[in-house]
Amino acid sequence: MSAQTPWPVAGFDPVRRLHVIAAVTPGAAVREALLDAPFDQVWAAAADLEGGLPRWLPDIREVRLAAPREGGRRQALVVGRTRLRARFDLELEPGWCLMRSRFLLGGMAARAEAEGTRFAFLGAFRTPAGALVGRALRPATDPLARRSLGRFARLVREG
Repeated sequence: MSAQTPWPVAGFDPVRRLHVIAAVTPGAAVREALLDAPFDQVWAAAADLEGGLPRWLPDIREVRLAAPREGGRRQALVVGRTRLRARFDLELEPGWCLMRSRFLLGGMAARAEAEGTRFAFLGAFRTPAGALVGRALRPATDPLARRSLGRFARLVREG
């Protein structure tokens, strides 16, 4: 390439971006479903972190959002059912949510499709042993993830 030729650019929709992050994060897993609902309805349910997330992710009891900081980034305090707490850096925009704490990574993404909306979520441990822990817990977390997607789908249908 000459100095005048620009670098190629590859753009990904939010669901594909989430899969790319999972591919480079040891032990990460993405679960997804095609929901029979318009994008705006699906994303309204997903983006309601304080009201909605505790309703469909069973290990979350409470989410508290801080005011946006410079650049639009936010922080969220997530309290689990066992009273464990984690402070997350949060990116939230239409179709995209990525949450990073010291030890956890979570994300949600959505894109409109002809048949409805593709919704995906990601979970991973951010530790040196994250891949090992993720693989060891997968038999227990896969059924939980399927149930969580089902709960989310019901939340979307109920509005």
